[in-house]
Amino acid sequence: MPWKAVRARGGASRIPRVREDTAPEPQAPRLDRRCAHWKNAVGFWILGLCNNFSYVVMLSAAHDILRQERTAGNQSHVDPSPMPTPHNSSSRFDCNSVSTAAVLLADILPTLVIKLLAPLGLHLLPYSPRVLVSGVCSAGSFVLVAFSRSVGTSLCGVVLASISSGLGEVTFLSLTAFYPRAVISWWSSGTGGAGLLGALSYLGLTQAGLSPQHTLLSMLGIPALLLASYFFLLSSPEILDPGGEDEADTAARQPLIGTETPELKKSGSGWNLSLRERWTVFKGLLGYIVPLVLVYFAEYFINQGLFELLFFWNTSLSHAEQYRWYQMLYQAGVFASRSSLRCFHIRFTWALALLQCLNLAFLLTDVFLAFLPSIYLVFLIILYEGLLGGAAYVNTFHNIALETSDEHREFAMAAACISDTLGISLSGVLALPLHDFLCSLP
Repeated sequence: MPWKAVRARGGASRIPRVREDTAPEPQAPRLDRRCAHWKNAVGFWILGLCNNFSYVVMLSAAHDILRQERTAGNQSHVDPSPMPTPHNSSSRFDCNSVSTAAVLLADILPTLVIKLLAPLGLHLLPYSPRVLVSGVCSAGSFVLVAFSRSVGTSLCGVVLASISSGLGEVTFLSLTAFYPRAVISWWSSGTGGAGLLGALSYLGLTQAGLSPQHTLLSMLGIPALLLASYFFLLSSPEILDPGGEDEADTAARQPLIGTETPELKKSGSGWNLSLRERWTVFKGLLGYIVPLVLVYFAEYFINQGLFELLFFWNTSLSHAEQYRWYQMLYQAGVFASRSSLRCFHIRFTWALALLQCLNLAFLLTDVFLAFLPSIYLVFLIILYEGLLGGAAYVNTFHNIALETSDEHREFAMAAACISDTLGISLSGVLALPLHDFLCSLP
């Protein structure tokens, strides 16, 4: 069956399997295989970049979205370099009336719903329509927030970005099951690149004097690049060698499911499993899901609950500029560590969860006691926070891909991607009351 037909119909069960008693077809020339490898690697990197770009930009613009006050004839949400005038004069913090966690929730809750429902029936929708919907929602988010005249309308645009990111992540992580496992590293690096380039582009363009509205409209090429990469760059997956792993990886494999039932062994695809069998697979993933939930809970509690409150008056940077720098440095750390899989692997991701929770405790203490003397120390801590978060993401999915069988991998990847979203959602829910409490302090 041609690869285009597989894309159009979607689902792992529709990919032809090579029977053991059938002689394999002659292998493609080495040059063609190398070319296909790099096309797929670059393709998944671009897909990761474009898929997370709108999500990251909305978080970087969160402070501006909540401060936007349009005047007649003013096309800018907020002055790119506003004076740091406190919104709550009775508090020692420079607080918005609403926490930036409100933008985080609008940016993550639709993704959470999509990821919760994905293992139950999203595979019935073919891959190509899913990618089209993701691209359209991404473009719509930029346009809606750019032309919005109220916080409520802007949050609707943020919801579109969330739908795009969530649907795309489930779709593309499931798609990696049909390619060599190396594409997971490229996908993860691309998502890290989205964080860095998204935050850096928003920071750079607004610092250069471009209004937030025009900054958002300048990013409409990203959804088009996502669609072009999927439909024109990716090549047919290697059915004869779906793993693409070396001997060291093969030796390191330790099945997530200790004792497979006969039903699991007979299944040709994770999407053909019964609910009971899917639950068995899911339980085998918990050793990786729980640490990733904790990592993302801690880091996004910092990002959307504490960034706004870590405000330094003894610097030339305004409050909005400090917030954008925090976001950019965090994303730089994420990009570096998500691109590190070829350098080193981390199997025990619990250690990363513990270190990230210590980060949260340290910065929360500083919010209360204000003992850090310089913003540059906070810059270093935030960069380190991003390194931990990116390492947890890429190593979690690499370990899952390594330790699941071919027939379960598509389902396992889709099910495990709930981890980061669940942690982020929990952090947003708790960051809102914390913001109100701290901003009420004299």
